[in-house]
Amino acid sequence: MKIGMITDSLPGTDFNTLVATAARLKLDMLEFACGNWSSAPHLKLDRMLESDAERRNFKARLDEHGIGISALNCSGNPVHPGEAGRRHDAVTRKTIKLASLMGVERVVMMSGCPGAKGDSSANWITTEWPLEVREILRWQWDEVLIPYWRDLVAYANGLGIRKLCLELHGHQNVYNVRTMLRLRDAVGETVGANFDPSHLMWMGADPLAAARALGAAIYHVHAKDTRVDPVIAGVNGVIETTPGDRFQNRAWNYITLGYGHGESWWREFVAVLAAAGYDDVFSIEHEDPMLSALEGVEKSVAFLQNVLINLPQGGSGAPRFAPRVAPQGVPQVTHPVAH
Repeated sequence: MKIGMITDSLPGTDFNTLVATAARLKLDMLEFACGNWSSAPHLKLDRMLESDAERRNFKARLDEHGIGISALNCSGNPVHPGEAGRRHDAVTRKTIKLASLMGVERVVMMSGCPGAKGDSSANWITTEWPLEVREILRWQWDEVLIPYWRDLVAYANGLGIRKLCLELHGHQNVYNVRTMLRLRDAVGETVGANFDPSHLMWMGADPLAAARALGAAIYHVHAKDTRVDPVIAGVNGVIETTPGDRFQNRAWNYITLGYGHGESWWREFVAVLAAAGYDDVFSIEHEDPMLSALEGVEKSVAFLQNVLINLPQGGSGAPRFAPRVAPQGVPQVTHPVAH
């Protein structure tokens, strides 16, 4: 398993400082933000698309330190009903094209969220009542989301990209296991998960159960933690609209690795992913409002060094696994036996 980082974790750095910091921290990989909701401070998308020399120099700078590219990231809302949707779709397609030109196999993004028919803003439906929301949800999926993603998958496949990694995230049509599998069933296995446990934590899901259910559909992993404040959440629940800079008053906050869930939880998370066959990057995403970016990343790297494992590649040294009972309707996977 490898330690990586999405480059937005250090937004105040330039490219050279970013690479120097990654080398100092002995990161294996970087996930480069290319635009949409990111200002993309470390990669100039149009310039990279236009210049083979720019792409070669970019890659050579990383190669000097043995740093790979785990993915390109273009998270945004390409199905937004307004002009923003068209802009985000354009950046999404440019990012997929750049991944193809650079030999990067994964693009991390989100499903997007349309409005209702005739809306000018996105509309995330989270209840099944009142009854009109059922028609909104049907229209979003059947008339917008599935047609868009069928077309985007065909575009990506035409460029040789076969891993579009969707983050299960609030205010997106794909936000949990059920909705991920629904879209994947409709458009094919090019669509998989960028599995970030922190979002599932605040939404009330169990990331361990979700990872078991997704299994081989997990293509990329974000390493990010969430702390739910039991007092505030106990009073108000976890549907939270308090601004992030007022973190003391929120029911939940993203937090540096280990400060929401300890090593024992993260060790089990790693083991569940290993049992599902995931032996790849854990890409740190720092969004903790209480720590500086650099301190949060440094602490996260040290934390992952203590919990990640190197899986044997077959033979007598392969890990032993024992069955674990899965909830009804969730595929059963295996789990390491404690020594």
